[in-house]
Amino acid sequence: MRSTPPANWELLEAEAERLLPQMVFEYYAGGAGDEVTLRDNRAAFARVKLRPRMLCGVEEPALATTALGQHLAMPVAVAPMAYQRLAHPDGELATASACGALGVPMTLSTMATASVEEVASVATGPLWFQLYVWRDRGATRALVERAAAAGASALVITVDAPRLGTRRRDVENGFALPAGVRLGNLEGLLGADAAPPSIDDGSQLAAHFAVLNDLQLTWRDLEWFRSLSPLPIVLKGVLTAEDARLAAEHGVDAIVVSNHGGRQLDGVPATLDVLPEVAEAAGGRLEVWMDGGVRSGTDVVRALALGARLVLLGRPVLWGLAAGGEQGVASVLDRLRVEIEEALLLCGCPSVHDVTRAHVVRGRAGTSG
Repeated sequence: MRSTPPANWELLEAEAERLLPQMVFEYYAGGAGDEVTLRDNRAAFARVKLRPRMLCGVEEPALATTALGQHLAMPVAVAPMAYQRLAHPDGELATASACGALGVPMTLSTMATASVEEVASVATGPLWFQLYVWRDRGATRALVERAAAAGASALVITVDAPRLGTRRRDVENGFALPAGVRLGNLEGLLGADAAPPSIDDGSQLAAHFAVLNDLQLTWRDLEWFRSLSPLPIVLKGVLTAEDARLAAEHGVDAIVVSNHGGRQLDGVPATLDVLPEVAEAAGGRLEVWMDGGVRSGTDVVRALALGARLVLLGRPVLWGLAAGGEQGVASVLDRLRVEIEEALLLCGCPSVHDVTRAHVVRGRAGTSG
């Protein structure tokens, strides 16, 4: 296994593909349906061009910002991603350690292969907890209470996955967890339902969600979530102005403009394309974050220009984890930091807070973004 991942983003993904079993790589890399949305998340960034300003006297752009009142070294957090010990034996523990060293928040998945208590024990930066809502509301309550007690500083509720989208690669590969891989947050919580079911074909993950997930979740439930802990509430999976307004009306602290990395409903817009309408509808009443297709510092600056306060990074972190464990994740995050700094400097922005819509245009026509 490499100690330092390749310096090129495409080479890093290729290295991860070489190192990982096919089933694992395609679980991480794949999307729903025909993977149209998966591809469009990346293509959307190519449609947005940066407009650099000259003679601005910027020498060392300031990357620091805040999210939910918490200090961040840069406007980036690591997105929630399940089953990280499939990429590296240290899994989520390595990711948390690297995030802390770089001042980047880690969002821990409900479906992590280490418990929130284990991850909190090594986390030195902000730790946020991503929640899937189970039919067993007692178990859901217990999970939220555990996350708060362990030191998580935000609750990120995934709202776009009442059931899993059909991920054909997982079905074809018969995706299942290898023997000995545990789901640390579910142990002792859901009884027999905590164990992934045995399957003859198809995706074990999809079968597990079909048993566990609460399909009756509504906006009215947000009041119940707020009663469980004092943690700020973030809704992950918002793609429309209508839902952004509803989130603000229900007192949500932040939303993530997300299509689940192209892994849920295929054919929905790229997140970068809908970010401006969602940010406008939010109207400053809550924080707007985004994920989906981010691969570089210039991508982060594009998202900031179109209304995001924070960008969540997904698959590149997994590729770094596969290629080099904790050092691999740290290398990915540090490279992103350098690229953001360079993009800000060349755009003439003294800080991340100085990036505006005037710094981007859409498409070849050069109309305002």
